[in-house]
Amino acid sequence: MRPAAVAGQFYPATAEELNSLIPDLFLHPLGPGRIPSLNRDGERKIEGGIVPHAGYIFSGPVAAHFYAALAEDGYPDSFVILGPNHYGLGSGISLSMEDFQTPYGVVRIDRDLARGIAREIVDIDESSHRYEHSIEVQLPFLQFFKRDIKFVPIAMLIQEEEIAREVGKIVREAIEASGKDVVVIASTDFSHYVPKKKAYKNDALAIERIVNRDISGLYRVIYRYRITMCGYGPVAAMLTATRGDVEILKYATSGDVHPMDDVVGYASFKVVRR
Repeated sequence: MRPAAVAGQFYPATAEELNSLIPDLFLHPLGPGRIPSLNRDGERKIEGGIVPHAGYIFSGPVAAHFYAALAEDGYPDSFVILGPNHYGLGSGISLSMEDFQTPYGVVRIDRDLARGIAREIVDIDESSHRYEHSIEVQLPFLQFFKRDIKFVPIAMLIQEEEIAREVGKIVREAIEASGKDVVVIASTDFSHYVPKKKAYKNDALAIERIVNRDISGLYRVIYRYRITMCGYGPVAAMLTATRGDVEILKYATSGDVHPMDDVVGYASFKVVRR
């Protein structure tokens, strides 16, 4: 069991506090403006998404756009959540086989799917996940609508394009071999600690490449404009693992939540089957 590493920091430490805060994130002026219910007979068109991973008070309203769309579309059999490895621990591409604890309870690892992914460059390494928040903070959002879910967490320390594409290919092949309905989620924030005007300008360049599924173009603009997007590898892997149309749901910055000189950019996207 992996205990919650950032409960009480990035998000509330108790289920009661989560039950109070998460509805407010959906109804926040930057949120989707509605508290959805889980559609158990949904169309299931969403196959992927991109969400931020900062503290809920800053990025939660933006993340809520994806989770609202997902709840209304219906939940899949399982999730794969790809996040950057912020702490430099463990192997380059790390999969965890330990169930995750959150204030809402235990989130089980989909071990059948995980075993299909844990090959070639994808290692099983628990140390990479011990303190990592980029994946953990997604779980209470998912559990808010349904406690009994399964997932596979993958932390990416190495994010080069070739590696990210290979990770995405492995994930796609494992999903196809499993026969399961799986949503692949990439966790990333965009520009870090830059003036708001610069964040909006530079992040728009990255967003355009993502919407157009232009992975190589995304890497080019990140390098050219020095966009401090922390999870570009997970995004590239998610785009490789999915095939649908990409839609931007919401973009905002921490400066849109609270006035500040230097901001962090957040965006939510969904990937819909063609």
